[in-house]
Amino acid sequence: MWTDGDSRRKRKVAEISQALNVTPVDVAALRRMAISEGGLLTDEIRCKVWPRLLNVEVSLTPPSPCVGMPDKQREGLQEELIDIILRVLGRNTQLHYYQGYHDIVVTFLLVLDERLATALVEKLSTHHLRDFMDPTMDNTKHILNYLMPIIERINPEVHDFMQQAEVGTIFALSWLITWFGHVLSDFRHVVRLYDFFLACHPLMPIYFAAVIVLYREDEVLDCECDMASVHHLLSQIPQDLPYETLISRAGDLFVQFPPSELAREAAQQTAASTFKDFDLVSEQQRPDSVLRRRLREKQALEGAAAGAMVAMTQPTVARRFVRLAVMGLTVALGAAALTLVNTALEWVPKLDLHLFP
Repeated sequence: MWTDGDSRRKRKVAEISQALNVTPVDVAALRRMAISEGGLLTDEIRCKVWPRLLNVEVSLTPPSPCVGMPDKQREGLQEELIDIILRVLGRNTQLHYYQGYHDIVVTFLLVLDERLATALVEKLSTHHLRDFMDPTMDNTKHILNYLMPIIERINPEVHDFMQQAEVGTIFALSWLITWFGHVLSDFRHVVRLYDFFLACHPLMPIYFAAVIVLYREDEVLDCECDMASVHHLLSQIPQDLPYETLISRAGDLFVQFPPSELAREAAQQTAASTFKDFDLVSEQQRPDSVLRRRLREKQALEGAAAGAMVAMTQPTVARRFVRLAVMGLTVALGAAALTLVNTALEWVPKLDLHLFP
């Protein structure tokens, strides 16, 4: 006998299938499904829906994902990862590699086949991730500057405490530029967040980062009010977060305080640029030319990768839990969700623009 959860899951699968099979495809419905509780449920569904969310015109019948990850296949996956990065950068010379980019690429590669992963990563790199791929980190810092105004709107006490500690926003850098792929150990949580982010406005990851900080209010306020202590606390992201609740909350905050309302305050923020390690982080970014040179020399990121691919122990989902380190750094539905979907759909035709010209 089915439980309520089984019934809801079966109903959602049917609704996703229906949205995919109408002509034209009901992208708004797919976005609602990606945002709502549980996201897109399976990698098989993601193979069909993620391209639609990014408006990528490719065949929706990739090979079925395999279970398990033998050593030879892991080595092949590492080669595919490097191939995708070089292919995207080679076709888009305005883009520059940044540390953490591989975390996003490998997430797509673990869900999709190489052909689909390449197509989606290229679209993502020229749109959602575009500002991270400039020669400098100026636009990345600007996006991070939205974090404190969001926190101030909801909890001025936490905001003031963080300001007094002069912690800045560097703790959230790897969250933002990898879409949390680098800091979460459970791959199911990573792809759930990717469902959400792909269905929403490109700035949604910074709203989710703010929600994590706000969720940890008690921990933050109990911390010593100095830069080192607060940075250490916030940079260690808990693995047992209530993801569905936080996703819903991030969507609500986006509706309550859209980027247009926060833009002026973000432009005036100085905390991120005053954090002494930010310049060091900028200096450690590796341009794509380094990656190309290393590949030509057959070093292929040797050392930093340290074997790179590690298969986890759960046999039925082993492929999904494979992680890769290549270059170091390492809503609920309702009115809010409808607004998120509409905002995302309005943004799609403007994909040729930078978030921050």
